[in-house]
Amino acid sequence: MWLDPTIAAQMAACLLLVVLIIRLAHRPSLNPVVAVAREATIVLALYALWQYVHEHAVTKIAGATEHALDVWHFEQRLHFPSELTLMRAFLHVRWFMQFLNVYYAVVHVPAVGIMLLWVFIRHRHRYASMRNALALLTAGCLVLQTIPVAPPRLMPQLGFVDVAEILKMSVYGTGGSGVSNQLAAMPSLHVGWALLVGWAVVSISTSKRRWWVLMHPALTILAVTATANHWWLDGVVAGMILALILVLQHALTPFYLRLKARFSLTRPTELAPQPETASIS
Repeated sequence: MWLDPTIAAQMAACLLLVVLIIRLAHRPSLNPVVAVAREATIVLALYALWQYVHEHAVTKIAGATEHALDVWHFEQRLHFPSELTLMRAFLHVRWFMQFLNVYYAVVHVPAVGIMLLWVFIRHRHRYASMRNALALLTAGCLVLQTIPVAPPRLMPQLGFVDVAEILKMSVYGTGGSGVSNQLAAMPSLHVGWALLVGWAVVSISTSKRRWWVLMHPALTILAVTATANHWWLDGVVAGMILALILVLQHALTPFYLRLKARFSLTRPTELAPQPETASIS
């Protein structure tokens, strides 16, 4: 469904070559092209790495059911809302379940791409922090996803059904094949990315309409849960990882700026105009 990771890696390599050629040609007029190509290279490389690691995050299925039951019982002890009740509430509203399945399968990657493009074009000074937050969030989720956890739809003993399979809309194949790793569900990257998109727009934009973007994380949370693709806790953990990253970014930014200024190759004194010396006649 999405760009093949091999093609993404090849595109990143080609763009990197373009950047190097322009740099060697010493063409300052092409600096905007270099900036765009460099960021596209980074994003495509990170995308390819994410796709590859995500597909190989879970190398075994042993314990997936047991871990899912642990999540289920933990949620019950903390009185979480019931995913089963939510699924059953919408199960027979066919058009709405179709919409939620499409939203689950299609929207998360383009939403992140649009957010990065918007920040890069309109708020360049905030772009690096948002890109880095995205990379760190994805990496943090991938680390925890090495522990196999079955999603609700693979737990029929609890009453769940595979909604997408019933609707013939499943993005997953038989026996774990398909466009995504079925057991790498904890934490939920869908929810984590949606929360980051919401945070980016709300914290950067000054428009009164910026709050409408929160519909995206709300619909994402509803979609991943009502379709039985994720537990509530999957989204909670992703949100906690994102919150930790944002707090650390805020705390470490002054230190980073001081470090950057200290080791900058261009000193402020080099940029300041030198006073003219009086000539003796």
